[in-house]
Amino acid sequence: MLTKNQIQTYQNNGYLIFEDLFQQEDLDKLQRAAINIVDEFDLNESKHIFTTQDHGKTRDDYFLDSADKIRCFFEEDAFDSYGQLNQSKSLSINKIGHALHLLNPVFQQFSHQPLLKTIANDLGLLQPQIRQSMYIFKQPHIGGVVNWHQDASYFFTTPQSVTTFWLAIEDATLQNGCLHVQPEGHKTPLREQFIREKDGTTILKKLDNTPYPNNSESIATPVKRGTLIVFNGLLPH
Repeated sequence: MLTKNQIQTYQNNGYLIFEDLFQQEDLDKLQRAAINIVDEFDLNESKHIFTTQDHGKTRDDYFLDSADKIRCFFEEDAFDSYGQLNQSKSLSINKIGHALHLLNPVFQQFSHQPLLKTIANDLGLLQPQIRQSMYIFKQPHIGGVVNWHQDASYFFTTPQSVTTFWLAIEDATLQNGCLHVQPEGHKTPLREQFIREKDGTTILKKLDNTPYPNNSESIATPVKRGTLIVFNGLLPH
């Protein structure tokens, strides 16, 4: 499916953009499935808040044990001092993760379609496997900063083989939280490694002091609904 030019662009820049790759009706199905998950989520099950700010030694079983489950995670500042939501539940969820591709029929069918496997194969993944899936919301007026990071920090392989498939369910703009990347950043070292220790605690171990990009070294990638961005696990974003 991919041309030699596309493959070369991916190898040079560390990411590749596929515009208007999916049908609108398929995106509608994904949106409805996500809305249903949130609607059915019992607020009393957990009030776990997802944040990228705490890099200390932590343990949260609700998050760490979600690899084979579908769970909802709240935005920072979702709750007031009394433990009540500051706005509706639908506008307070940061993301749904992390086994949508296994447990939800709509996401399972979408994630395992031959088109995605073909793209993965053409980019050099001989035996592609889906290890994690998530549906990320960009809620208005709420939420914490997402720091620069590399996905390979959280899925450590030797050699590095992690590849991210990022799909725009809605138009992604400068105003609502589009992806920012560092072109050719996949040629820089892996800076951190997420480690789960024997006692269940986790730590983000420093591996390299190379700084993350500044504004002049990164670019925004605003894209239309239905666009797929594929990027190397070492690419800072």
